[in-house]
Amino acid sequence: MRNIYDWMMRAASSKSAPYALGTVSFIESSFFPIPPDVMLIPMVLSNREKAWWYATIATVTSVFGGLLGYAIGYFAYDAIGLPILKFYGKEHALDGFIQFVHEYGVPAIIIKGATPIPFKVVTIAAGVAKMDLLAFVGACIVARAMRFFLVAGLLYFFGQPIKDFIERRLTLVTTVFVVVLVSGFVAVRYMF
Repeated sequence: MRNIYDWMMRAASSKSAPYALGTVSFIESSFFPIPPDVMLIPMVLSNREKAWWYATIATVTSVFGGLLGYAIGYFAYDAIGLPILKFYGKEHALDGFIQFVHEYGVPAIIIKGATPIPFKVVTIAAGVAKMDLLAFVGACIVARAMRFFLVAGLLYFFGQPIKDFIERRLTLVTTVFVVVLVSGFVAVRYMF
């Protein structure tokens, strides 16, 4: 695992960094264990003017990778999906998540996809739940854009001083963001 992490750090400072970021974002959404933030953070810090471009690459490729995760859950759960979920220790959480997807649909994917839980768990479970594909894609776009643009935005505006905060407190930041977002949805729903 350490070798993969070291490769990602070297790739983040190479000329092919955007391609490597896209590749990591794609595979992280379906099976890869290391999140793209490991590359996104140093890339944005080294060239803050490209922060939004890097966040876009991570978002788009993560959504396409999410489609692969969805397909794994939909078509090959027993052969491929279950071993992946077992690797993350999430095989027992699947039933609860499927119920969560059936009950809440798009908000379930947005909430889970914006938090630091492994996104491949979300995508595979959505496939197993046979969630509507267009709704799934829309929710993935929102969830992943929120996550990657939040990280890129913090780094763009605050630079190096915010890096340690993001690396240590990303769970807190995204959780607060999701709570505010959900509160907004609830407020709008009951106000109108």
